Amino acid sequence: MSNPDVVLITGAGGFLASLVARALLEDTKSPNIQLILTDVIEPKNPLKPDASKSADVSTIKADLTDPEQINGLFNTPFGIPDTVYCMHGIMSQGSELNFDLGLKVNADSVRDLIQASRRYGQQSGRRITFVFTSSCAVYGGPLPHIITPDTIAAPEGAYGLAKLSSELYINEFSRRGLIDGRILRLPTIVVRPGPPAAAASSFFSGIIREPLKGVEATCPVGTDINSPELNLPIWLSSPQTVVRNLIHAKHIPSSAFPKHTRVVCAPGFTVTIRDEIDALRQVGGEEAVKLIKFENDPTAKRLVDSWPQRFDNTYALSLGFTVDEGSMIPIVESFKKDVDAGIA
Repeated sequence: MSNPDVVLITGAGGFLASLVARALLEDTKSPNIQLILTDVIEPKNPLKPDASKSADVSTIKADLTDPEQINGLFNTPFGIPDTVYCMHGIMSQGSELNFDLGLKVNADSVRDLIQASRRYGQQSGRRITFVFTSSCAVYGGPLPHIITPDTIAAPEGAYGLAKLSSELYINEFSRRGLIDGRILRLPTIVVRPGPPAAAASSFFSGIIREPLKGVEATCPVGTDINSPELNLPIWLSSPQTVVRNLIHAKHIPSSAFPKHTRVVCAPGFTVTIRDEIDALRQVGGEEAVKLIKFENDPTAKRLVDSWPQRFDNTYALSLGFTVDEGSMIPIVESFKKDVDAGIA
């Protein structure tokens, strides 16, 4: 059997990273894989939830604002990782409200992780593949109707600033042959299971998730169901498609990317908040819609308003990434099935 394919995932206790961990264990292109999962709270082992270690998974509690704890992730019994999935961070509204902490976690610790990947990759005589989850929050200011790979990123928030600065490091380190970077600017992910996150976009999932569970949800945009603000377009993707694209990113050959950038805007599609509510009505009925309450939040609305609403998927699709088909209704139907099955 070939040597194990060792993958380190940061932020592994989070919703998306935990799905990526499970998907990697099922990835037919990586049949002999070992996972190092880390977060500030020890993540669950997807193979044995009650165990911190198994033959193929090691879970580690670590504070990535401490460079020494980052170094420890490259010195586990599994050895130096072949791939790093950098997925930790403080979400958009959380980093906006605590600017210094957001920079420390979302920018400084990512830079230290990139440097560690460089050092340990050189030690092992290979370039470590570095997959970074970026965000549409890197954009701001006046934007074209459709975002293309040539659109300039100029964030209007702390989260976007940190993501863009990390992208620049990854691009430069990749250009120099120090790491092998892949940067996915992810759409808003809908529907996220679990409790609301400290993200300005959290309500996009909340207004579907909570009502389908019979719980009230708050929409921070608009004052009632007839508000014109609900016509605000948003760029999103289902969790299943985002995870599939993150796994695919690991396998793209370096030669597929242009020399100057490893950035890919992951495919998504555009809907309005009203479209979301209409899909909820079709799947969950009027009683579900009545569980949405409106409390206009200027900070959340300012952040969401600054994000782009439409992208050209051509480049991403040419690299083999995929996009959801059928808009919102299949996504809401899929989530309702998970709710009914007790797994969401």
